[in-house]
Amino acid sequence: MAEVLIFHHIQGLTDGVRAFADDLRRAGHTVHTPDLFDGRTFDTIDDGIAFAQEIGFDALRERGVALADECGTDLVYAGFSFGVMIAQQLAQTRPGARGALLMYSCIPVSEFGEAWPPGLPAQIHGKEGDEFFQEDLPAARALADSSPTVELFLYPGAQHLFADSSLEAFDPEAAAVMMERVKAFLATV
Repeated sequence: MAEVLIFHHIQGLTDGVRAFADDLRRAGHTVHTPDLFDGRTFDTIDDGIAFAQEIGFDALRERGVALADECGTDLVYAGFSFGVMIAQQLAQTRPGARGALLMYSCIPVSEFGEAWPPGLPAQIHGKEGDEFFQEDLPAARALADSSPTVELFLYPGAQHLFADSSLEAFDPEAAAVMMERVKAFLATV
């Protein structure tokens, strides 16, 4: 079984993110869900962005990297939207990374190094019509095209945080398919 470090999205460590982690735990994985917002959650993406801007995106990213130090190595790094920037940085730069799960976002590989680590498996998940993911889609396609161990999954629709069961954007069908793919991925790393 895999050990997974999940970084939450911009609305915080919601009940839906916790439920996603619990589903992985029931499948036998060890899952860590640090709370970068110290218990705060937000009703909207805009409210979460305002909070992150107040604290500073770099400060939050540094906090996430520091929290990863407490979990050791040999981890699968996972991120939902905002959390992808931390998960992807760790996957690309930390020795011992076992994989990456990038949900609703993907950062250009050049942000964290020259290339994706050879052989490092990853999955990228996003909705075709999601206005936020559209900005990241070129980076996601470039990453998937650059490595045979990286898969890009596009789902129909436009919801951004579609696998968070506690939000209006929740799409149960797409979320179930994504969870199946994530579990299959974790069984191989």
